[in-house]
Amino acid sequence: MDSCAAVEKEVEKVINKFSAINDHSQRIIGDVIAFIEKLRSSIAEGTPDDKLTPGQVEVLNDALKKVKDKLHRLTTEHRDLHGTVSKGMDDVADALIKESGIPAEDIVPEPYAKLHRIWEAIHNGNLAPALEWAAQYSDELDARNSALEFKLHRLAFMQILNGGVQAQTEAIAYARTNFAKFVRRFEKDIQILMGTLIYLPIGVHNSPYKYLTAPEMWIETADVFLKDACQLLGINKDSPLSVIVNAGCTALPALLNLKQVMMSRQVTGIWSGRDELPIEIDLEPENRFHSIFACPILRQQSSEDNPPMKLLCGHVISRDALNKLSNGPIMNNTFRLKCPYCPMEQSPSDAKLIYF
Repeated sequence: MDSCAAVEKEVEKVINKFSAINDHSQRIIGDVIAFIEKLRSSIAEGTPDDKLTPGQVEVLNDALKKVKDKLHRLTTEHRDLHGTVSKGMDDVADALIKESGIPAEDIVPEPYAKLHRIWEAIHNGNLAPALEWAAQYSDELDARNSALEFKLHRLAFMQILNGGVQAQTEAIAYARTNFAKFVRRFEKDIQILMGTLIYLPIGVHNSPYKYLTAPEMWIETADVFLKDACQLLGINKDSPLSVIVNAGCTALPALLNLKQVMMSRQVTGIWSGRDELPIEIDLEPENRFHSIFACPILRQQSSEDNPPMKLLCGHVISRDALNKLSNGPIMNNTFRLKCPYCPMEQSPSDAKLIYF
């Protein structure tokens, strides 16, 4: 009962929060309208040919700034509603939208909501939505060399075999209809599936192929669906907040250890913390979203203030390294530097800024 009461209390807090968002939104919109009316009245005081006075310019700038700040605050508060929809909790999101008084047409559901419903259906043993989605994007999945569609049909085939010997004819018909397109890529897997037919009298779960009926097969296929579908539609599989939290949890222990070492040696001021971490944090591959460049000369990661520069010979170093090699700003055309990796000489100003 205590747990139920705690959940009820949290739900009530969420409902109150979104009700407050509605009230606050109305006040913000009213303030924005008031600012615009004030601006219009100030401009209407003069004739159409008059230029704006310094006072009117000040009122204009003040109104635009306040309007921008208030609208930014409004969109920030509404972001939680969109986040609830993006997780697929449609019933909760609809209730919150209704009770907060926000027009439903203002809430644009993300594709992830539909994907989440399909993902849940797979976990519940319902493959129809996933098979329909895979058929719709079959060409795109093949172009990405995805195994999703085959894995879905494999689960459907094994689901039919759960009916025992009586389902043998239906299973064979399903295989002939749906497995032909996968023979080139999954010939061995299809042969294994056909081998399960021999064990129908005693049950596949009593055969060497019982692993095909394991719950892990459904879990794996559901995860493959979510991953491939998100990649195909160009949306992130995980929420940005969870990615940041996971990356932070990975980095925090190493940073805490470093902090203790720096405090014990009384060198806490050597790291400014502005552009990069003081040590390299090895994140998992799924948390790497873009390429990075580390200067081979100074062993520093590039940044906006110290971008990578491509020399005429094709080698790439950082701008700081280029300045050190040229003993001055890179605009100095009178100095010839030698590439640290090859004998080619060139002017520092010939180096080109490159982007990864």
